[in-house]
Amino acid sequence: ANKHKPWIEAEYQGIVMENDNTVLLNPPLFALDKDAPLRYAGRWVGGSSGEGEICGFRIHGAGVPFEAVILDKATGEGLIRAKEPVDCEAHKEHTFTIQAYDCGEGPDGANTKKSHKATVHVRVNDVNEFAPVFVEKLYRVAVTEGKLYDRILRVEAIDGDCSPQYSQICYYEILTPNIPFLIDNDGNIENTEKLQYSGDRVYKFTVTAYDCGKKRASDDAEVEIQVKPTCKPSWQGWNKRIEYTPGAGSLALFPSIRLETCDEPLWNIQATVELQTNHVAKGCDRDNYSEKSLRKLCGESILSWAEGSCGAAPCPFPWTGGFAVVALLIYWFNGSQAAQVPVVNGPNAHEGLSDHFTLSVWMKHAVVPGKGRREEETVICSTVQSEDGYSHYSLAVHGCRIAFLYWPLLESARPVKFLWKLEQVCDDEWHHYALNLEFPTVTLYVDGVSYDPALIHDNGLIHPPRQEPSLMIGACWTEEKNKEKIKGNENSTDPVQGDPLSIHHYFHGYLAGFTVRPGSLESREVIECLYACREGLDYSDFDSLGKGMKVHVNPSQSLLTLEGDDVETFNHAIQHVAYMNSLRFATPGVRPLRLTTAVKCFSEESCVSIPDVEGYVVVLQPDAPQILLSGNAHFAHPASDFEAPDGVPLFPNLQITCSISHQVEAKKDENWHGTVTDTRMSDEIVHNLDGCEISLVGDDLDPEREYLLLDGALLQQRGLELVNTSAYLTITGVESIAVYEEILRQVSYHINRGAALYERKFHLSCTEMNGRYSSNEFTVEVNVLHNMNRAAHPNHILSSQQFLHRGHHLPPELSGHSLASTHNNPMVPSAATVIIVVCVGFLALMVILGILRIHSLHRRGVGQEVPGAAEGGHTSTGGKESDMFWDDSALTIIVNPMESYQSCQERAAESGEGRATEGMEDEDDSTDSETPDSPDSNDVDDRHIIGKSNGSHRY
Repeated sequence: ANKHKPWIEAEYQGIVMENDNTVLLNPPLFALDKDAPLRYAGRWVGGSSGEGEICGFRIHGAGVPFEAVILDKATGEGLIRAKEPVDCEAHKEHTFTIQAYDCGEGPDGANTKKSHKATVHVRVNDVNEFAPVFVEKLYRVAVTEGKLYDRILRVEAIDGDCSPQYSQICYYEILTPNIPFLIDNDGNIENTEKLQYSGDRVYKFTVTAYDCGKKRASDDAEVEIQVKPTCKPSWQGWNKRIEYTPGAGSLALFPSIRLETCDEPLWNIQATVELQTNHVAKGCDRDNYSEKSLRKLCGESILSWAEGSCGAAPCPFPWTGGFAVVALLIYWFNGSQAAQVPVVNGPNAHEGLSDHFTLSVWMKHAVVPGKGRREEETVICSTVQSEDGYSHYSLAVHGCRIAFLYWPLLESARPVKFLWKLEQVCDDEWHHYALNLEFPTVTLYVDGVSYDPALIHDNGLIHPPRQEPSLMIGACWTEEKNKEKIKGNENSTDPVQGDPLSIHHYFHGYLAGFTVRPGSLESREVIECLYACREGLDYSDFDSLGKGMKVHVNPSQSLLTLEGDDVETFNHAIQHVAYMNSLRFATPGVRPLRLTTAVKCFSEESCVSIPDVEGYVVVLQPDAPQILLSGNAHFAHPASDFEAPDGVPLFPNLQITCSISHQVEAKKDENWHGTVTDTRMSDEIVHNLDGCEISLVGDDLDPEREYLLLDGALLQQRGLELVNTSAYLTITGVESIAVYEEILRQVSYHINRGAALYERKFHLSCTEMNGRYSSNEFTVEVNVLHNMNRAAHPNHILSSQQFLHRGHHLPPELSGHSLASTHNNPMVPSAATVIIVVCVGFLALMVILGILRIHSLHRRGVGQEVPGAAEGGHTSTGGKESDMFWDDSALTIIVNPMESYQSCQERAAESGEGRATEGMEDEDDSTDSETPDSPDSNDVDDRHIIGKSNGSHRY
């Protein structure tokens, strides 16, 4: 009977070789059954021979590629084999269950019993059937010359086998001989010597691979290494010198710049462009007009601490004598001195200052290392008396902070301190500070940019200062010296007026242009117009700014910062950084430029460093404006016109034009093959003048006889200043050309009645841009026409009226008349044509009379020759002397009426002296030799000195 189930092991481990089907099991596959008869002495004992046999094995599992077969039913031996060759690369292991069953009872196999299920693990052993294969057929890389690399690149091969023995690549090999490269077992290639760009620029070689079964790659790999010149991380494509033409607007500083990172990946780039303009004026290029003229252009009038031409305090007054003057109206405070400013007394002194006012100053300040940041430095400290009482304020710097303390009323109100923290306060550069107070609102403007207070403190515990008007610049006072008096008199806590004050909180730095505007506030527009920089860095291409880019420009436009994370986007952004100067006549010179870059890399070890870029912007000399003065350069008027109350206008039809000549390229005709030259074009512009001067050629004006006239009310209405001296007349102040034309046309020349003045020359010149550009020197010549009455001479006929007219091309001897006469004759006005005709006719008459006179004397001398010889030598000598005398007289009457009067006067004096000497020596001879027709000596003198008489004559 089949009483027992077959029995097998619980677990089996098997191995099958790839491409084989027999599985080697451990332990071997045997099934046992207790129903089987015992075999004893060659025969079965206890049952029939068919009982207890194992009929087979059954495998359980889906898709198991194995089958089990029975080898011996009696012993229960079995075998597991693959249905088809297994592939290790497909499955390395197989797991399934197996079960044995017996043959049952009887020939039909009834009542079959099964064993338990045993687990079988079969591992497929690999066979080295695959060769290594490279991931890429060609490896290409570029390296920089002059370096030894630990790894230039890595080649990689893979093997399709499944086992570690055959799937791993054990080593690589370079097949090309004589190359400076090595490869390790991991496929890393390195150079054995430094590569030079001047040598081989490209290396090509072959690499193969072997797996651990020593099977070589089926296809070798090619490697190509390119040698590049040394790469230096830096900015490339920029110019060190950048020329800027005034009036060009905005000019890109780096239009073609790009950042070379030498293939180093970056995740952050930050660049700072700095424009250094601290050497130009007070920190940057501003309008070239004077402070006073600029205020007028900006539409603002100002009252300053000190009245005068300087227009701002501290001015060169006695109380500024102890300060070091660095430049014009720039004062140096050394930290141990201050200025006690005399307080203006009177009902209008600082009117309205306690209510609201504007305080402005130029300051250059830096933190002093010895003082530290905790000590306060006072710029200005003042106690002011108003109708309501005493108010107190002070402006001080504290490190990089600026503080304004305001005490509306010392008797009742509490002090308030306003604080600003600004980098401009301690950067040791020039900045302009304007503080608008309209309590409780306080606004600070630095270089035209407004800042609200960062902090406001209520300093109610401060001891009130002395109720006494006082003003101090560069320090402040304290009541410490009065503490003893306060302790001695407990009922009185107020200091006594007149006691000395202790000075503390001295300022260390530069100050200039201290001004205060009491009772009103300067508007934002005026402050920006006055003090804003006209040049700086500019960035206007915000529309095309890439993603992740940030741009920041400081208030003074001297520092521009860019930040981004992409190199290409950053290059595009920095190419749009520009320099701009809005002045038509910009200050020429050099503006140093610096580009500083900081980068952050993904790999800190190999992160690159970008060197700074240093260049400079050259602002070229602007095309100078040509100021042309034109008009009537000569005129003559009767003396009566000059003696009129209004005088005679010097420049009645004056024309002032201002133009700029600039270079333009001439257009070239297509058929023209010659050289195209540049030409200069002149464009008339509308501009202002800031001064004109009328000077004299020759002697200064004699105030008792002549002077220049100009209506002062007209100048006052235009806000212009007039200086009128005997040597010159100047008009200063910014105004349009049309206004200056109108004013100069009203300048008149006046002479007093009876003044013997005949000719004057005046020079007129004008300037603009604070005297930077000058006009031509326009010369006006004025002739004063006088009437001269002279007595008729017996020996020649003289016209009773003679007028001297000076044309445009007269000989030099006719200039500079300065005649002195003794009596007045009326002036008869005449036209220039009449004067010329009279003079020419008079000259012809004199020549004819002279010829007739010589002929008459010659005949008379011939008639007396024989008697003279018979009487002796005396008579003959007398005849010769008489002939010589008359010949001299005849010559003297030939007078050029156009000749200089002064020349005639000099010759008359010489002739008179000669004849006086001759008369003393030969008085008798001269008397005897005279004839009844000879003129007397006085008549001879009258012929030399034109118009000499007891009466006065004017020319």
